[in-house]
Amino acid sequence: MQRPPPEDFLLKETKPHLGGGKVSGDKLTSTYDLVEQMQYLYVRVVKAKDLPAKDVTGSCDPYVEVKLGNYKGTTRHFEKKTNPEWSQVFAFSKDRIQASVLEVTVKDKDFVKDDFIGRVWFDLNEIPKRVPPDSPLAPQWYRLEDKKGDKAKGELMLAVWMGTQADEAFPEAWHSDAATVSGTDALANIRSKVYLSPKLWYLRVNVIEAQDLQLTDKGRYPEVFVKATLGNQTLRTRISQSRSINPMWNEDLMFVAAEPFEEPLILSVEDRVAPNKDELLGRCLIPLQMVDRRLDHKPVNTRWFNIEKHVVIMEGEKKKEIKFASRIHMRICLEGGYHVLDESTHYSSDLRPTAKQLWKSSIGVLEVGILNAQGLMPMKTKDGRGTTDAYCVAKYGQKWVRTRTIIDSFTPRWNEQYTWEVFDPCTVITIGVFDNCHLHGGDKGGGAKDARIGKVRIRLSTLETDRVYTHSYPLLVLHQNGVKKMGEIHLAVRFTCSSLLNMMHMYSLPLLPKMHYIHPLTVSQLDSLRHQATQIVSMRLSRAEPPLRKEVVEYMLDVGSHMWSMRRSKANFFRIMGVLGGLIAVGKWFDQICNWKNPITTVLIHILFIILVMYPELILPTIFLYLFLIGVWYYRWRPRHPPHMDTRLSHADSAHPDELDEEFDTFPTTRPSDIVRMRYDRLRSIAGRIQTVAGDLATQGERLQSLLSWRDPRATALFVIFCLVAAIVLYVTPFQVVALLTGIYVLRHPRFRHKLPSVPLNFFRRLPARTDCML
Repeated sequence: MQRPPPEDFLLKETKPHLGGGKVSGDKLTSTYDLVEQMQYLYVRVVKAKDLPAKDVTGSCDPYVEVKLGNYKGTTRHFEKKTNPEWSQVFAFSKDRIQASVLEVTVKDKDFVKDDFIGRVWFDLNEIPKRVPPDSPLAPQWYRLEDKKGDKAKGELMLAVWMGTQADEAFPEAWHSDAATVSGTDALANIRSKVYLSPKLWYLRVNVIEAQDLQLTDKGRYPEVFVKATLGNQTLRTRISQSRSINPMWNEDLMFVAAEPFEEPLILSVEDRVAPNKDELLGRCLIPLQMVDRRLDHKPVNTRWFNIEKHVVIMEGEKKKEIKFASRIHMRICLEGGYHVLDESTHYSSDLRPTAKQLWKSSIGVLEVGILNAQGLMPMKTKDGRGTTDAYCVAKYGQKWVRTRTIIDSFTPRWNEQYTWEVFDPCTVITIGVFDNCHLHGGDKGGGAKDARIGKVRIRLSTLETDRVYTHSYPLLVLHQNGVKKMGEIHLAVRFTCSSLLNMMHMYSLPLLPKMHYIHPLTVSQLDSLRHQATQIVSMRLSRAEPPLRKEVVEYMLDVGSHMWSMRRSKANFFRIMGVLGGLIAVGKWFDQICNWKNPITTVLIHILFIILVMYPELILPTIFLYLFLIGVWYYRWRPRHPPHMDTRLSHADSAHPDELDEEFDTFPTTRPSDIVRMRYDRLRSIAGRIQTVAGDLATQGERLQSLLSWRDPRATALFVIFCLVAAIVLYVTPFQVVALLTGIYVLRHPRFRHKLPSVPLNFFRRLPARTDCML
């Protein structure tokens, strides 16, 4: 039995003050109710008018400086404009306010020293509070004052109020805790954002035949195949068996395409004229906008496409273009009835088909409050000290969310709440924490990657409905030197079900859309298509503004989870042993019954067995009643917390350093040849053991087959005679008598047992297998 994981690696239940509202049952009263309220002072700088000219040239280049104690935010400046419009919002965290006065100053940008134009003062005690869903506070015109407090020329339109993170202005505001960040690219990189995955389709290209191909060498039999390309995906058919100018294939090629369709499908027919030389016979381009879409298994109509080859022949100094036209017969369609798998099937957050017409209605709502993180590790060094600029990414269905980046903090507080529609309870939400490495000058940092701090997965089916779960989850990451706790993330999660009947009905439906079962894709096809889908999703999201970077998307989608790992193989083996452990325990218990270790229990089992033989109609009701009672008994110890990453189950804490080094190796390997040789030998020894087990299983199966095959004529003769005698005896004797005698024989006292194997077992082990024929 495995020892429990360290206390530090366990889930911790918390009791945060959510929403600033009172808890009534498991429901909370305010709208932004799964996060702790954070108070902010908001300043919306709208525009100015009638600003005086300060430069020698008589022009004005105005900008606004908003100052609160040590914190100072500035708007962009305009060239030569006396009536500028900024429409910028500044947010100052109330926890960090150390001043009693807010100062808003209008200045004129200058080369040497910026000129003062005028300012407006606000006493913090006089600032109004605003709580959504109140309408936004209307901005007002304020007359500018000079440094002495007298009225100056010009007016500034402002709105100033106290609010929370639930305010509409919050996501786009400049934050005082990000005052050290400079540049518009970097500011965009720290804001919270919601992204949507591109809509993915499977594209099925059924290549049937081609006609009238033009060959350069007509004296040989052509070896023709079709190559199809969509973006960076390329697939080929096999070489046609009909070696003629009218080849046939009838082969399916599957691609992943994403809306909006940017690239056409390119088909080229090629002839293999030599082992490494292919000659182009013609090609055609098919825009995906023209391709039929199908929602079920009914085949779409086939079409003939012209394939063209342009050849330029030099005649003297003139160029003469000759165009040969052949045809290719195909059935092309975009499959709307499949779900395009872009995640690992074990952690899928969405199982709906591509076509929206086939979607079922939602069964509930998932709400997640990302509260804060504790004890984060320093991820990089700045000015000689460790620092972390953390943000969270959550992914469920097609919706990705990214919180704002909290600058230079090991205990960041986000307190952001997000909502998702739920269509299937047997899905998983993934929440990852990352360190932002793009704060100073966007991507000019030499291709730096956002570092992973850790992630959490929560399966919705393990949550009780309408209950608020507030837990601190350990952020565990496997490094080359072992498992490491990078901190804890504090989440509030609530799964609300709109219809209990609909949700219960979902458990009777197939997990994937019906096309996956009517026309199933092969395992190799699914692996290849999943790889293409993750590449497309990461490429599209990295092109968003601000980008959700490739390394973040790949970590969230578990891109490398299919790679070989000794640690994961061991963990899966012990998981199988854990599943079989119950059967092994039952076997041991039955062996103790047969050997009369506890005579009272054995006698009771005899009585129960006789009752069941006499009244066989009680067998199934007894089994189901027993299972019901076990289920009710275990209800007292049902899990009250969501599952979390388990280092013991993953064998992360007991993995050998060399095994971890192998797991983090690239593919193909970059390790020295002696290490690779050692690992190869280790794999060979493991494979040898697996090979032996597989051979033993095959041997037992072949012995069963040889009972009636007359490979061993004496053994088969004995078995056939035994079958005839058994048939006559069982025909004459009532079944209940046979069952009773068999049961009493199996449960007989050890005094009547022999330590040698039984006759049937001896007979079976003597049967021949095909091992003699193996080389």
